[in-house]
Amino acid sequence: MKRRGGWLAMMVGVVMVGLIGCGQGEPTGKAGAPSAPAAPSKSATDSAGQAIVDSIKTPLDKSRAVEGTLEKAAGKTADTVKDATQ
Repeated sequence: MKRRGGWLAMMVGVVMVGLIGCGQGEPTGKAGAPSAPAAPSKSATDSAGQAIVDSIKTPLDKSRAVEGTLEKAAGKTADTVKDATQ
């Protein structure tokens, strides 16, 4: 039981260090340098957003098609079993 407690304490410590490390700000650059990069144009943002949507939508459409095929096959199997038992 002592091994689990030590392991758990170590994991909690690692998580705490990670959270504290993530909360720190970025180091400042040279004086006079812009603090943030220029915002991307709206068209670049829109095209990137559309590419992300398309990359998610395509697999979902394929999975919906497979789901329909499986439902039809399950229905046919159920009908076959139903006919065999009568």
